This record gives sequence, structure tokens and C-alpha cells, in this order.
Amino acid sequence: MNILRLAFIFITYLSVMSPAIAAKPVLTIYTYDSFTSDWGPGPAVETEFEKICECDLQFVGLDSSIGILGRIQLEGKNTKADIALGLDTNLVHIAKETGYFAELPSTIKDIHVKNSSLPIEYADKIFMPFDWGWFGFVFNKNILKNPPKSFQDLLNMPNDIKIVIQDPRTSTPGLGLLLWIKSVYGDKAIDYWRELQPKILTVTKGWSEAYALFLDGEADMVLSYTTSPAYHLIAEENDHYDATVFAEGNYLQIEVAGMLKSSSEPELAAQFLEFMASPEFQNIIPTTNWMYPAYNAEVPEGFEALAKPSKTLLFDSENVATNQKNWIDEWLTASTK
Repeated sequence: MNILRLAFIFITYLSVMSPAIAAKPVLTIYTYDSFTSDWGPGPAVETEFEKICECDLQFVGLDSSIGILGRIQLEGKNTKADIALGLDTNLVHIAKETGYFAELPSTIKDIHVKNSSLPIEYADKIFMPFDWGWFGFVFNKNILKNPPKSFQDLLNMPNDIKIVIQDPRTSTPGLGLLLWIKSVYGDKAIDYWRELQPKILTVTKGWSEAYALFLDGEADMVLSYTTSPAYHLIAEENDHYDATVFAEGNYLQIEVAGMLKSSSEPELAAQFLEFMASPEFQNIIPTTNWMYPAYNAEVPEGFEALAKPSKTLLFDSENVATNQKNWIDEWLTASTK
């Protein structure tokens, strides 16, 4: 009888407490799939933020920054996302034009201005940076003894040297290369693309496929980031890899996050954006996302050996938004003729 009474009390307790447990707020973040992977920043970020937020942090992994914005444009005001994390400076103007993103609280703007470790001055009312890096071509130093030091060098390399790049319509690095070449060659970019065609082994949809081809020995160089060799050096203890630094400069990528106006948890979303500038978040970035942290944080040993360009290239995001379609059409024309 006592056992039955205890069981009844326990079941009653659970029925009373369950709504409270279920009421834990959920913060939904759209990001790219490598961020949410087991080896990406997502798991550690989730653990650290849930220690302070009393919430359930849920990531939704999409194929790229372009995919994140496309999903939000498709869902509109009905999106389940509270935050979009992983857009970059090339897409922020297009993102703003949707009208779906909320302005950052003033306290968060102040954090960025005071603590930024970006290589250029950057401030935005809607999007907050969380990491950055330069695009570059990664190669194996033991195989490619004389890597190119400029875009012209790349053209002048022997015909059997092949590169793998990504599609600018579907890939963030692919779009980065498009803008990199455009920023160097301007109206003559289409001519450069035509001359580069014999060097291109293939154009992949995304970064992962391209990098896998390179590691399998299918190509001599792959479009990636100047920080990519840090993975091989730190995680694999392999110092055979390096990245190109071009005389014309290297194109910059700054990754950002912003909160949605339609968020059902605006206070939690603001708390997460503020958390992004903390050491708990920033110290995760270098050895999981393999990029530079956007705020004052510890950079692990090995990063100091990475190639760094003497010149940084970056288009204004409004310029990109205005011309992106035409520049992609230009690339397509050069690639098919």
C-alpha cells in the first residue's frame, strides 16, 4: 500500500513539474552545416551558452551562408530562426533589404566597437562579426615548390598545374574568389577568367567537395582560406600545407550574425549576440572554425606562422548587392566560351 501511495505521489509530482520543464525557452539559430558538425564550433558553443541562458539552444545547419539567407528569404516573417549566424559582409546588404533583421541593441554595438580585432574598421547597426579570414589557395609545400605569388603567376604556371574552385552561386569561397578577381581586374575580370579556364580542374558546389578533391591529390591547389593550414598544423601536426598570399592583396571575409525581427525570444537572441564577443565563444573559433576570432581572444600556437597578406581587399556590401548578378553572369560567360 505504501509503495502504491509513493508511486502515486511521484506520478503526480511529474505531472506538475513537466510543464515547467517543457517551458524551457528554445533559441533557434540558422547557420552553415560545418558550424554544427561534431568537429565544428557548434557543440562547444551550445554547451557554453546553455550554462548561462537557462534555455535550449538549437542549431539548424544549412549548406552555406548563401543557403542561410535563401532559407530566410523563402520563409519570410514565418521563419523559425531567432538568429542567422554565418552570413558574411558580401551578403549583409542583401540581407538588410529583406527587412527581416532587427537592429542590434546599443550595448552590443558598443562591445563590438571597443573590442574588435578585425584587420579593418567595420561597424554595422544590424550585424555583429564573430570571426574573419582571408581567402587564399591552399597547397602542399612538398609538392608545389614554387607557388604563385600573384594572379599573373597563377596564369603563368605550367599547364599541368590544376586548381579546384567553388561555384559563386552556391559557395561562400566561390563568391569570394569572384569578388577577389573583380577587385583586382575590374572591367578586365572576364578576360582573366577566360585565361584561367585551362587551370581549373573543376568547379564544385561547396567548399567540402573541393577540399576533399585537393586532399585526394586530384588538384595542386584549392580555393580556401589562409587559415586552413592551421588545421593541418595543429590538429594533424602536419606542416606541409600553406596558402597563397598575392601581391595584389587577398580578399577578406568577415562572418556575422544578426537577430530576426520575428524572433519569439528577442532577449535570448540579444544575449547570444553579446555572448559571441566573450572569451567563452571566441576561444572556440580558431581550432574549430579555423578562422581568426573577431574580438580579443587567445589565438593558439601555430596561427602566428600563417601567411598574411600585406594588402586587404573588400568591396562595400551595397556594391556587391548591386552588381553580383552581372558579375556572376560575366563569370558564366567566361566559363562556357
